[in-house]
Parts: sequence; structure tokens; C-alpha cells
Amino acid sequence: MNRELLNGEVQAFINKHINAEISRISLSKSPFPYISSKELAEQIYSKARSAQKLPLWFKTPGIYFPPGVSIEQASSEIAARYKSGLIHGKSLIDLTGGFGVDSYFFSMKGAQVTHCEINTELSEIAEHNFNILDADISCLNIDGLEYLKSTERTFDTIYIDPSRRKDSRKVFMLEDCEPDVPGNMDLLLNKADRIIIKTAPLLDLQSGLRELKQVSEIHILSIRNECKEILWIIDRDTRETDPFIICAALSNDKCGMYSFRLQEEKEWNINRYSEPLAFIYEPDVALLKAGCFKLISRDFGIHKLHQHTHLYTSEELKPEFIGRSFKLLKEWKYGAFIKEHSFKKANIICRNFPAGPEALKKKLRINDGGEDYLLFCTGSSNELLVLHCLRI
Repeated sequence: MNRELLNGEVQAFINKHINAEISRISLSKSPFPYISSKELAEQIYSKARSAQKLPLWFKTPGIYFPPGVSIEQASSEIAARYKSGLIHGKSLIDLTGGFGVDSYFFSMKGAQVTHCEINTELSEIAEHNFNILDADISCLNIDGLEYLKSTERTFDTIYIDPSRRKDSRKVFMLEDCEPDVPGNMDLLLNKADRIIIKTAPLLDLQSGLRELKQVSEIHILSIRNECKEILWIIDRDTRETDPFIICAALSNDKCGMYSFRLQEEKEWNINRYSEPLAFIYEPDVALLKAGCFKLISRDFGIHKLHQHTHLYTSEELKPEFIGRSFKLLKEWKYGAFIKEHSFKKANIICRNFPAGPEALKKKLRINDGGEDYLLFCTGSSNELLVLHCLRI
């Protein structure tokens, strides 16, 4: 950590060049002694990447930014704020603290937070920023799991975000991540009442449930319809065999929530499928990741178009639906649409259709964009349909 970067003149340079081309900054001679062009470029790149993801850090004077990879791996403020509502008790240890976004929001909930980070520079950066943000967090430059093994301390909550890279390759099973959470579960449960594990959205829910034990809740977080992370809540005293699945569709100003149990989804039957009605619904990706395809038809009062077409419909608008809602303007069979359509520009969505959006845009000579939406799908009678819609 080069503290020369915190000088006022240097910070003014960084802010002035926040939108500059990074390669040009890194190849130019640094205007400051004791600061390399690479360091300037790194600060500018990481700060620029924080503008939308971490607005508090971006706007606060005196923040020191880490290499870009640490910004990319950090939770967004929206996700971290949500997670802060899941902690139990007043003491928490973040075993893989990183840049410290999650730790900061845990502390804002009144928890006494211990931030563990094995990377010396990143630990120093996090501690500096916590001081700037006036957050009372204890920082330890240490392997968090090894610290747990050596200390007699216990905590109310343990938070861990295991690295999904091992020997420079991506891994997907929890037991292959670092640290190995399933292999150390007895230790974790001996040290805290609640364990919160963050995983990537690619992890299959059934696979995660097989690897972990005593899972009481699974939270699937999406931000602006992009699935970002899965949170596994493990409580020491739970005897739950069918955990709650909580889908949280987050944005800056609202949070759509839907919860269910996997067994209930498995047992619920849809007796009939519907032709397209006045309104069409596309579920948020959090619902799709959760595999909740049947219960939402019951709970939102909507009808599914086809067993394998994850689009829904209703005669009256359901404003509480979690996802995108559309007003249906016209419906075609696919063959008829090819012969008569006159669209030059539209947004194309495919659900249970033999071709993808890019192939269809090329074949039909339709450019992407505009206000019109064309939904290509399979209908209730297994026919290929095209639905012309406007988003609500």
C-alpha cells in the first residue's frame, strides 16, 4: 500500500482522469515521484469500477482502492446491505474479508466484526478504509480458518466467501473451493450459532445441499435481473430437511421477495396450460435459479404457457409479480410471423424455442433495441408462437 497515493494532489489527478483510457495512463510517465504509472492506472480503474457497485466508497474522500480483481470479487453495496439483515447476535467474524464491503455493512447493524484477510496489502487497505468510513472493525492479517482453529473465541455468526479459484483454475464444488467449507463444517458449527456462506450463482442447489448439512435457508440474490450470489444459512440447532428458498430481486429502491420450499414445488401440479392472454410475465432470474416454475402460478394468480416454457399469462395485470411484465399486442404462429412481419428493430426473447435471439435477429433481419418486444416460445399445444409485447 503506497500511501503517497492518498496525497491531495494525487487524489485530484485520479478524480480528473476517472474516465480516462487506462492503457494511456499506465503507458504515460507518472507526474508524481514515488508513484508509478501502474499504481495510478490501478487506482483510476478500480475507483471507476466502484462508481455504480460501491457508491459509498466511490464518493468518500481518502478511500484507497485495491487491484481491480478485488473490486470485481467484492459484494455490491446492495447485496451487502441485504446480507447484513441475516446475521444473528452481536459478534461476527468474516473469514475471507477481502476489500471489506460485507464486513462494513455487518458492522452497521451493530455487530462487533472481526475481518480476516490473508493478503497483507488487502488487509491494510481494508483497515485504512474502515477508519476513513468510521467503522469500528478489528482487522487481522491472517488465514481466517486457521485463526478459528487456534483461538478459544466463539462468535454468534461466521461469514465466509470461499474462493472459487484453485491453482489458477475455476472450481464449482464447495469442497474444491478455498477454504473447504464442507470439510471444516464441524469446526465452524463449534465456533458459531449461525454460518452464512456465499457462493456463486452457478452452484446447483441440490449439489450444495448434498455438500452442506443443517441448511435452514437458501437466499438467491439478483440485482436488476442478474443473478449475483447464493447465500446458504446454516444454524447449529436446526433440524430442517426442506429449507426455505428465499428469492430476493434487488435494485436501488426496492426488493421483491418470494419464498417457498423445494418439496412444495415438487408436489404442486399444474392441471392445464393457457394460451396467451392480455398480459405476459417473465420471472426474475432469482426465481428461475430457484427452480420455482409451478408454485408462482398459484401464488401470483397467473397461468403457465407450457410445461417447459417459463412464461406466464393472465387476463388482468398482476403488479406484484417479481420479474418483467408485458402487455400483449398481437400473437402469431411462427410460420405466419415469418411471412408477414415488418419489424426492423425489436428486443427478442426466446423461451423453449429451437433458435436463440442472435440467430433469429440474423434470420429475420431485425436489429436489437426499441420499445417492441418479440417473445418467441412454445405454446400450450406445442406450437411455436411469436408474441408482440410492450413492457409495462
